[in-house]
Amino acid sequence: MTTSSSSKARSVVLALLALWAVVSLVVIVVWATSPDLKGAAQCRAELQEAKEKLAGAKVVFAENKAALEDMVHAAREETARQTAEVVLVLARLNATNATLQQSLQENAVLKGNISVLQERVETLRQTEANLTAHISLQDDHIEALQQNVTQFGHQMESCLSLRTAAESQMLASQSQTRACQSQQQYLNKQLQKCKEDAVSEKAKETKQEQKDAPSTASPLAGLPALTLLVCSALHIIT
Repeated sequence: MTTSSSSKARSVVLALLALWAVVSLVVIVVWATSPDLKGAAQCRAELQEAKEKLAGAKVVFAENKAALEDMVHAAREETARQTAEVVLVLARLNATNATLQQSLQENAVLKGNISVLQERVETLRQTEANLTAHISLQDDHIEALQQNVTQFGHQMESCLSLRTAAESQMLASQSQTRACQSQQQYLNKQLQKCKEDAVSEKAKETKQEQKDAPSTASPLAGLPALTLLVCSALHIIT
């Protein structure tokens, strides 16, 4: 943009100088070819003036040309400097674009990682909820087991009490059994004695009946039968 403006300005200035020189020459030629209108002395004076002006114009043109060349040189140097700056800016811009592209890629990767992390967080939350529910169920199960253990403990205490009572009752039963056995032995002895007495009495009665057959029955005739009845009762008891 700066180089184009400098070239246009230089072209315009050169065109104006060339146009001014051409116009000056035309005026000189017109005055030189018109002797009827002016005198020779006046024409020479004007020609001299025109020459001087042309010389001055040439000097001015040369100065302007030198100035323009200096300006062109300075513009070229400025253009070169600006071109170098533009190249540097482009290099920086390319580096910035590369960095931006890398940052965009990294941003995309980070977004993907964030999505994965969010999914993992959601999965962990679901797992935590499931574990919490499982722990709650385990707590209920543990509480039920503790209740069962407590009930089992009470049942064990009751069983131990019943066992103790049963053992006491067994000991009492054993004592009672021994007492009954002792009584049975005693009653067996009494029964045996009664049987022997009954046999003895029956033998005596038989002898007595043989002796007293013609006479009436004795009042003690029912004594052996009574003894036998008592022995039978003792046998039933044992």
